[in-house]
Amino acid sequence: MGREVIRALCERTAELTAADGAPLVLAGIAVRDVDRARGRGLPAELVTDAPAHLVASPDTDVIVELMGGDEPARTLIAAALSAGKPVVTANKHVLARHGPELESLARRTGAALRFEASVGGGIPSSPATT
Repeated sequence: MGREVIRALCERTAELTAADGAPLVLAGIAVRDVDRARGRGLPAELVTDAPAHLVASPDTDVIVELMGGDEPARTLIAAALSAGKPVVTANKHVLARHGPELESLARRTGAALRFEASVGGGIPSSPATT
């Protein structure tokens, strides 16, 4: 899933813009294994194994969390929201266990917490009607 998000951000820049019309620019990609990610064709200059640095960076405006699991995802999401940075996640586990806490944090700081992909994936599609 993460690789497809990266591909879309890299290849469809003309179609993808922020709500204010500004272009979306990929600032970094945090991975567990840098060499493996580079070997799979991810842009080497964007790959890091330090997600906390991306969250803290003033060059990062929005965090897209796709790592899954509880930690360090919850801590990174909370740090981003605490810094007033919007977060988009597809992490069902973190939302199930920490959703109210993260939503409260988002409300206090005014940062958006978006997660539709994490809860909509299990909804069966309706059969086509004719």
